[in-house]
Amino acid sequence: MTATTDKPANQLPSTLEAPQLKTVIQSLPKECFEKNRFKAWFSVFVSVGAVALGYVAIALSPWFLLPLAWFFTGTALTGFFVIAHDCGHRSFAKRRWVNDLVGHILMLPLIYPFHSWRLLHDHHHLHTNKLEIDNAWQPWTAEAYLNSNLLMRKFYELLRGRLWWLASAAHWAKLHFDPSQVAERDRSKVKLSVTVVAVFAALFFPTLIATTGLWGLVKFWLMPWLGYHFWMSTFTLVHHTDPDIQFYPVETWDAVEAQLGGTVHCSYPRWVEILCHDINVHVPHHISTGIPSYNLRLAHASLKANWNSQIQERRFSWALLKAIVDHCHLYHPETAYQPFRAVK
Repeated sequence: MTATTDKPANQLPSTLEAPQLKTVIQSLPKECFEKNRFKAWFSVFVSVGAVALGYVAIALSPWFLLPLAWFFTGTALTGFFVIAHDCGHRSFAKRRWVNDLVGHILMLPLIYPFHSWRLLHDHHHLHTNKLEIDNAWQPWTAEAYLNSNLLMRKFYELLRGRLWWLASAAHWAKLHFDPSQVAERDRSKVKLSVTVVAVFAALFFPTLIATTGLWGLVKFWLMPWLGYHFWMSTFTLVHHTDPDIQFYPVETWDAVEAQLGGTVHCSYPRWVEILCHDINVHVPHHISTGIPSYNLRLAHASLKANWNSQIQERRFSWALLKAIVDHCHLYHPETAYQPFRAVK
C-alpha cells in the first residue's frame, strides 16, 4: 500500500526534533479514524465463517489432519479476539452498548471476561514499555530474577523461553478473574463480565462433555484454544519485544518513543493476517486506539511517510522468534535485554 500524500497540512515539519504524541496523531489522515459499519460487520462475517469452517474440519478430519484443523481454528478464533479488541477500544461501533455486547459474545468461546481484559489492556496502552508498570511482557530486572524463589524463577524462564506460547494463558488466568486488578469504580463491570463467562462455562462445558465426552472437550475446545493462545502470545511478544527495543524507567520514559518506536510492525503469512484482521499492523494502534482494525494499513502507510526513521518493521520467521526467546529475557539499562546466562 502506498502512503497517503494528498494532505500536506498533516506532514511532519522536518525541523521538529522532539514531537509530542498529539503531533503524530494529527499527522494521520482523518479517514483512519472513520468507522465503517459494513467493514466492521464484514469482519464478523469472515471470522464466524472461518471458525465454523474450522470446526467442520475438526469434526470430519482423520486423526493425522487434526493438528492442521486445530491450528486453523485457533487462528480463526484469534479473529474473534481482534474484533473484541476493537470493541474494547470503542472502535468497532459508534454505540457503546454494541461494542460491549459484541465484545462479550466474541470472547465467550475464549473464556475471556471482556471488561477485565479491556481495562487491563487500557493500562498497557497508557504505559507501553514503561519499566515495572506496563503489564504486557514486562521484563524482570536481574535483581528481581536473582532474588525470586526457585519455582518463580523457573516459571519465568519457561514463559520467556520455549514455552512462550503459553504466556498469554498464564496472564489470562492470573489477572482477568480478579476484580482487585482494576480501579474500585470499575470492579462492578469486571464482576459482570466474570459472571457472564462463568454462566457460559457452566452451560457449555457440561453440554460438550455430555455429547462428545472428555475427548470432545480436548478436540473441540482445548486444542483450538491453545492454538489461539499461540497467536496471542506470539503477537504480543513480537509487538513489544526485540533485542533493540528498550523498556524505560518512569523518569526517562517518553510516549512517542514508546508508542512509535517501541512497537513492532511484523508481517505474517497473508492468510494469518486476513483471519486475524491485521492485528500485526500494530504501530498505528499504539499511536491511537481509535483506529479500527480495517484502517490500520492506511494509518501505517501514513506513519511510514512521515516518521519512517522511527518505525520498527520485521518479517515473521522462526529465526526471529528464536532470537527473541533465546536472548530477550532480563532488562538491561544499556542493551535493552540480556539472556539468563549473563547473570547466572
